[in-house]
Order: sequence, then C-alpha cells, then structure tokens
Amino acid sequence: MARTARITVGGSPMDIYVAEPAKAGPHPVVLYMHHRYGVEDFTHGICDRFAADGFIALAPDLFHRRPAAEEIKTKREAMRDDEALADIGATIDVAAGLAGARRGDIAIHGHCMGGRMALVGASEYRALKAAVVLYGGNMFVPFGKGGPSAFERLHAISCPVAGFYGMKDKNPSPEEVDRIDAELTRHGVPHVFRRYDDAGHGFSHFTLPNLYNAAVAEDAWTKSVAFLNGIFGRPA
Repeated sequence: MARTARITVGGSPMDIYVAEPAKAGPHPVVLYMHHRYGVEDFTHGICDRFAADGFIALAPDLFHRRPAAEEIKTKREAMRDDEALADIGATIDVAAGLAGARRGDIAIHGHCMGGRMALVGASEYRALKAAVVLYGGNMFVPFGKGGPSAFERLHAISCPVAGFYGMKDKNPSPEEVDRIDAELTRHGVPHVFRRYDDAGHGFSHFTLPNLYNAAVAEDAWTKSVAFLNGIFGRPA
C-alpha cells in the first residue's frame, strides 16, 4: 500500500513516498534516500519491496527545493548536505508519528547519491539504528560550500553500517572503499562490507539494463534485509 505524504521543510513543500505492508503493524521503518534521478520508478520499486518484506519505507524528495522541470544534473549539483539533513530529520519525525511504526526502530538506506546521504544522515541522527549504503559515491567532497565531506562525517556514526560495492566501480573506486572501511574501523563504527568482483556502479538499478546485474542485486538485497532484520530482532 503506497501513498504520497506532503510536509514543509524550510518553507518548501516536500513530498514523501510512503510504502506500508499490507499486514497490520507495528513495523520497523526504513528511510530510503533516492539516487541522483530523484523519486521515480526505481525509488518506488525499492520502497514497495521493503513494504513487501515487512518494513514501512519512506522516501523524501531531496530535490523539493528545485524547480520540477529543472534538469537532474542541475538539481544534483545544487544539493547541500545541511538541507538534506533537515529533510532527513523531518522524515524521522514523520516516521515517529506513523500509527503502524515500531517505536525506535528506524534505519536509513540508499543507492548511489542516496547511499552517500544515508551515511551523512547516520552521522547526524542517533534515532537511526542502522545504515545501509550501496555504492555511495562522492564521499570525499561536501555537497554545498563550507561543510565537511561525507567521509569527514564518518566518525560521528553511532549505528551499525552495511555496505555493498562493485569492484568495477569508479565512484567509489575499490581504493576509496578501502579508505571508508579503514575510517569506520579507526573510529570503532561496527560495519560489514560486501564487495562484488563482477559488478560496477548501479548494479541494483533494474530500470537501467546497461548497469543492472540481477544476481548481484538480489544478493545485496537479501543481505541488506537480513542485516536490518538482525538489527531489529526479527526472524531472517
């Protein structure tokens, strides 16, 4: 069961795609951070699948401050981490008010740009009990001027992290994933990374056949859900 909720963040209306399980709750919640293409078929599909697996999924439109007709590239280049953090905080508040949500059981998840934003969000909000990142790139530069990069925020993460990466990816490259892994280890952040030899960037993107790797995508999904179920104390 899916719907779109609308709230206001920083004076701008923000839509949130909400997918809920058919069965009565309470259910754990996943905040899903969309990729660079915004809230569209891929985002809907991921959220709907979370709902089918017994999670409430909420995907805020991080581009809500930009004109709807603006090119995706321009929207992405205008992204600011401080604004995205405000959006994540507002979505956490929405999640906390859902009648079918399990109180205190909220995770954050994302692919590509959204994977990066999942780590940024996890560095800020202690309400998040787990973070899952799939091939989150641009980790070493801030979005917006003057702030720390996503990499520089890793030390502040207080929840377990699961990461899924393709060894043929260039953003993040295997060497960059090594740096992220080492930084999380240095700061004592519990994490587990899975790397796939035959996968590149966007391996889960079922709407882009040139990137999609069905076997890898399914393995990453299964392991992501198992990781979240473990965090939330649910049967595998």
